[in-house]
Amino acid sequence: MYSMNGKAVPGRFVSSYSEVQASRLDVPLPLPSVLKSSFSVVDGPKSSAAGNPEEIAKLFPNLFGQPSAMLRPGGSSVLPKDKSLKIGVVLSGGQAPGGHNVICGIFDYLQKHTSGSIMYGFKGGPAGIMKCKYVQLSAEFIYPYRNQGGFDMIASGRDKIETPEQFKLAEETAKKFDLDGLVVIGGDDSNTNACLLAEHFRGKNMKTQVIGCPKTIDGDLKSKEVPISFGFDTACKLYSEMIGNVMMDARSTGKYYHFVRLMGRAASHITLECALQTRPNVTIIGEEVAAKKQTLKSVTDYITDIICKRSELGFNYGVILIPEGLIDFIPEVQQLISELNEILAHDIVDEAGVWKQKLQSQSLELFEFLPQTIQEQLLLERDPHGNVQVAKIETEKMLLQMVETELHKRMQEGPYKRDFAGKTHFFGYEGRCGLPTNFDANYCYALGYGAGALLHSGKTGLISSVGNLAAPVEQWTVGGTALTSLMDVERRHGKFKPVIKKAMVELEGAPFKKFASFRDEWALKNRYVNPGLSCSVDEKSLKDAFSSFGEVTEVKIVYDRDSGRSRGFGFVNFSKEDEAQVAKDAMDGKALLGRPLRVTSAVEKVRGGPVVVPRLPT
Repeated sequence: MYSMNGKAVPGRFVSSYSEVQASRLDVPLPLPSVLKSSFSVVDGPKSSAAGNPEEIAKLFPNLFGQPSAMLRPGGSSVLPKDKSLKIGVVLSGGQAPGGHNVICGIFDYLQKHTSGSIMYGFKGGPAGIMKCKYVQLSAEFIYPYRNQGGFDMIASGRDKIETPEQFKLAEETAKKFDLDGLVVIGGDDSNTNACLLAEHFRGKNMKTQVIGCPKTIDGDLKSKEVPISFGFDTACKLYSEMIGNVMMDARSTGKYYHFVRLMGRAASHITLECALQTRPNVTIIGEEVAAKKQTLKSVTDYITDIICKRSELGFNYGVILIPEGLIDFIPEVQQLISELNEILAHDIVDEAGVWKQKLQSQSLELFEFLPQTIQEQLLLERDPHGNVQVAKIETEKMLLQMVETELHKRMQEGPYKRDFAGKTHFFGYEGRCGLPTNFDANYCYALGYGAGALLHSGKTGLISSVGNLAAPVEQWTVGGTALTSLMDVERRHGKFKPVIKKAMVELEGAPFKKFASFRDEWALKNRYVNPGLSCSVDEKSLKDAFSSFGEVTEVKIVYDRDSGRSRGFGFVNFSKEDEAQVAKDAMDGKALLGRPLRVTSAVEKVRGGPVVVPRLPT
């Protein structure tokens, strides 16, 4: 972004957009029905904490115990429309598809439900708050970012507001702009920081309220009230497309095993979801490795055993999915890392290797067992929390080398008689800034709109929560969940620090159980699925896209009787003629799942009602 005659100008130019990008700009996004008319904000019961409530109560004396809230249709507490608000927004942490739509949702809420409100975007993450770097957002400024990927509207950053000096700077900025509210869009750490800010502002008797928004492609920021973080859906679909392409390549060449590492430092949600979408031969789920106390060798043997069995069936190729944070789940590796952390904190790692004498015998044996490159990566500088930077540890290469070593051993002993060739991949940054799926576009817009409503109603210390997501958008629920209710504490540097508990893969949950029921079949039989560039249009997504124009009475997609595939068109029934005409005119040429629709009117009315006929993207 830059300034022209003192006015901020967006850093994007619509004139340079592709057809797909341009077609997404004016797509009308559906809203949950509760946000379409008057509503009241209803408090729930007093909240507690996810763990150690006594410590959380000490850390958040002004916020602990406050109830979560839900938006209900109608009610007597109608929010004043003539109220003018000054709201700030900040993107915090790594990117995730849909972030721009959260900002658009907040902006549109203020435009529709308040009068003369001003919205500021703090640039470059929390540092923008502390350094007072901002841009005043306008309809013209945000327009090029509607339904687009990336975080470049105001950019993000990983700085935190932690020290008394930093809280003082944030306080000064809030007072300078006379902020009524601040929305922090981020993951678990960022929302913990949002709660700390809300506590600080309330403790200082400041009017500035703080609302969080759940963002992370890793999918590990969720609870009963916050069913999923935004970006997860898009990222998994993008990764699954790439995995599907790799599968087709493996099957076509017939000679490569592809070891694919996927994002997810703390939890294996992405790996599990991509496995369900693509059906690879081997999938390692970190939480299962930890639960079974598996060793690095047992994981290696598991992969090698499947390769040998596939060889007997004539298959000398395959695809193996590995979560980014796998090594953190292996108990013996955790012990090694713990000892390495202690050594690195107090000693110098000398080239002669004298430092190794401080490792326990089991840890030393494991360290020497690892490939040289992995040894070097384990000794890299730690992150701000003192953790190994697992994103820099090439687990896929480590496992490939270890499998190669084991196969060579088996080849000498006789059981394995084929040549083995492996390829490694890391799918990470490719999934963070893609064009958001229809789900993420709609979900993010609702999250932002809901955050605006929460601020308008005077709430603070909540995270915007949209639920009932399996239903059509109009049936989604909207509210805010008390951030302190998601928290536990960790002991860091001798003090209790609040943390939002990460949601791990549940081994008793339906997704894992479904995967477990099929993995033996997928291991030996090639059940590969290539999802393609986008998920197929279904009747729910069609209804969501058209229902903002009027009452949709029925939606039907026409499928081929033999193949079961969509024939590329469908019917959307409206109750009123004028609404059908508006829908046809508005949606013709607009994007659905990233591709333009072609919409016509049916020649005859169906069941007495007007019908539009969308030609579907495939």
